[in-house]
Amino acid sequence: MENYLEPTPWDQRNFLINTYQLTSGIEAALKQASETEGHFTVKMTPEENTENLQKYGFYYVDTLIEPVCRRDQLQHVEQKDIQFTRDYDREEILAIAGEAFSGGRFHRDFNVPDYMADRRYRNWVNDLVEEDLILALVMDGRTAGFFAYQGDKILLLAMHSDFRGKGLSRAFTSQCVAEQFRLTGHDTLRTSISPANPASLNVFISIGFRLNGAVDVYHKLNGSLPVGG
Repeated sequence: MENYLEPTPWDQRNFLINTYQLTSGIEAALKQASETEGHFTVKMTPEENTENLQKYGFYYVDTLIEPVCRRDQLQHVEQKDIQFTRDYDREEILAIAGEAFSGGRFHRDFNVPDYMADRRYRNWVNDLVEEDLILALVMDGRTAGFFAYQGDKILLLAMHSDFRGKGLSRAFTSQCVAEQFRLTGHDTLRTSISPANPASLNVFISIGFRLNGAVDVYHKLNGSLPVGG
């Protein structure tokens, strides 16, 4: 029998239960998840029939829209005093990550406690630091934010709370994207954003990104997560 369950050890370490992503949304894959203990993720296009998802206990948690941008489409937004560096304090980056990401799909999963969802982001960012895939944004001598990238994918952008609401988002994002184009040599970059975060989506659109489809994300918990902090 074909195995449709792909382990996700990066999630297992946070939730302390076996975790998987399904390689297909067909009924055989959903049935396999129902016969296995763990936490499961499956992604479906909005056009696909979701009747079997409900039948096998999967529930909707988020939609991910994919904005893409070619190098020649990027709208450069200038802002003086923005600098990028790899010479940063890891704890400052982790502190920003700890409070900047509160609307992700695991935060929206009613089966996952917030502290586990927070820990997942923190551990992910720590991994990206280890892999040298993060650049810190420095303004006025302070760590104002960071961005994480891998190949042609923009993974994360975050600003320190002290720098939000000051009209810096477009310049910050534009210059992060320009820096990634420069560092990677790719002609097209892409990211994924939830429609639950319209501010971020609008920023990307305003600097030249175009929407390129979407996927709906569903979770299932078969068993229970450990209780405690």
